[in-house]
Amino acid sequence: MNVLLYDELSIARRGYLDMTRRFFLLVACVCASSDIAFASDEDPSTIVSDVHEFVVAADGSVTEDDVTVLRANTSAGVDEIAQRYVWYDKSVTKVDIVEAYSVDANGARHDVSPEQIRDIQEPRSAGAPTFQDAKLRAVIFPAVGIGSTVHLRFRKSQSAAVIPGQFNYYVDPGQRPVLQQTLVFDLPAGKPLYADARGYVAAPPVTENGRTRYAFAYRHDRFARLESGSVGYAQYGDRLMVTTFPDYASFAKSYRDAAADASAADPAIRALAQSLTRNDSDDRAKAKTLYDWVRQNIRYVAMFIGQSPAVPHRVADVLANRYGDCKDHVALYGALLDAVGIRNEPALIGLGAVYTLPSVPGYGSGAINHIVTWLPDLSVFADSTASSVEFGFLPLADMDRPALLVQSGTLSRTPATQPLARMARLQIDVPEEGEARFAYRVEDAGWSAEIERMNLRLANAQRRDQIATDRLRFTNLRGAGLLTTSDVDASSGPFATTMRGTLDDVVWPTGTTALPALSSLSGGIATTARNWLAERTRTQPYLCIGGTFDEVSQITLPRTMRVAEVPDDLDVTTDVFRYHARYLFDASSNVLQISRTLDARFGKQVCTPDDFRAALPALKKIERDTQAQIIVKAAGR
Repeated sequence: MNVLLYDELSIARRGYLDMTRRFFLLVACVCASSDIAFASDEDPSTIVSDVHEFVVAADGSVTEDDVTVLRANTSAGVDEIAQRYVWYDKSVTKVDIVEAYSVDANGARHDVSPEQIRDIQEPRSAGAPTFQDAKLRAVIFPAVGIGSTVHLRFRKSQSAAVIPGQFNYYVDPGQRPVLQQTLVFDLPAGKPLYADARGYVAAPPVTENGRTRYAFAYRHDRFARLESGSVGYAQYGDRLMVTTFPDYASFAKSYRDAAADASAADPAIRALAQSLTRNDSDDRAKAKTLYDWVRQNIRYVAMFIGQSPAVPHRVADVLANRYGDCKDHVALYGALLDAVGIRNEPALIGLGAVYTLPSVPGYGSGAINHIVTWLPDLSVFADSTASSVEFGFLPLADMDRPALLVQSGTLSRTPATQPLARMARLQIDVPEEGEARFAYRVEDAGWSAEIERMNLRLANAQRRDQIATDRLRFTNLRGAGLLTTSDVDASSGPFATTMRGTLDDVVWPTGTTALPALSSLSGGIATTARNWLAERTRTQPYLCIGGTFDEVSQITLPRTMRVAEVPDDLDVTTDVFRYHARYLFDASSNVLQISRTLDARFGKQVCTPDDFRAALPALKKIERDTQAQIIVKAAGR
């Protein structure tokens, strides 16, 4: 079970840009005095106090009592706390708002009226009838200003367990200061609770009248700023996972048993699989064909696993409806693979910016929250919910993380790296008079190719024009270009884009120009180096994505201009980087050729602050070279 009090209504369907697919959740809080000293102005809001109490029955059903107090310290904090959302599944859950009011900075109380409490459709489930039991109960607080506190007490009764007979709960504090938090779990004495607590302090369990109460206390006054590109806070910070499962093997069995579905052997499933693959020569080709069909024809509804009973819908229904969540995608793709004799099994993973799992199993935003398909005979993980990812690759949000194989109950791991290659060729011709002309071609190969292909597959003519303009603008160039592509209807292999057009004011004909030594437009080695150096220092683990880059440009200058200075060649070789830059100038033709290659091999998805410190000297040299300039002067000066 996740903590399901939303701070903001900002969850949308996953697209290729939403590679982290983070689930923003914060805890509810308990009533406390509103005259506690204000936190620093740097913190927009504060969790003043927080108590969650869960009473778990033997069948896994649960009643949850939450009481909340949050304080707005700044105007931004007002926006954070003035409206609260409680997630629930109306088919199995009842939510009662017991008390809700705000207290302004002068101490006056303002009660929430009935019309300020309303149910709205969970936005991710919109247009998906089999998911429309997912609701948000919105509580809108009146008279909230700087210094106000909002007080919310609600009771949630869940008649059906996420996993029959079991209970699990995950929480991490996010980035809001917590002055006081207590989590209480009341279970039958014969159902022990296992915990992975980091930063949460456990009190000794108390057993009375056949039940045991477990309590955890938490306080954290100040959180460090999240550094650019850093992994999720739960990877290295405070978190709590409690569960009645003793190990991951038993957790896998619970999913396996619940997912059994006789409709997976429906003749219509078999007929579809065989008709789609009738021209495929081997199992890999068949698996790719079926994967492409599912990702292109089954709409993904991003309902995170573990929020409701963790059981996929019937495969026959998913096929008929043409949409489903991750469980449904895996069930349908697995049934199609079974129909053509390709071994496969579901693999439960933690999706997003957290690359480890707690030591005890359970669902949660920083634990298991997604499921993909493992094809053991092909050594391939496949995630058909990622419509912009080619078969044989994974979205970055699935990479380099533990995977619980459902059939065997063993922990595996998704690949740490996958191929990425980018080749760029740029030509700029500067005439004596008039606009400069340019031609630019990029070929993407590896995991990024299909992302680029889908981006342009979905773009109309106006959007393509805007993309071309943006790629010049992000390179600090002004001009116009026409963008064309290779076949956007392909589903695999390299993808090429070509731009041709004109550039404004490349050189000043009567003076001195510091001409950027470009070997690519935005998105190449220069962009990559800047991203790696987004932080001057690092104290948190961060995402490090490698690849190979090959860039060549040719700049032809008019006879009325002379090249006064050209950068020096550069070679940088370390355990991670192979970088070469070459500058060739032919004075007879006034042509300058710039070539750069970069091969970055981190061997993993997550790097440490020590890795960053070791790489910093090389990264600075590479970035400095990519920002080099060619000094061009008017002839005779």
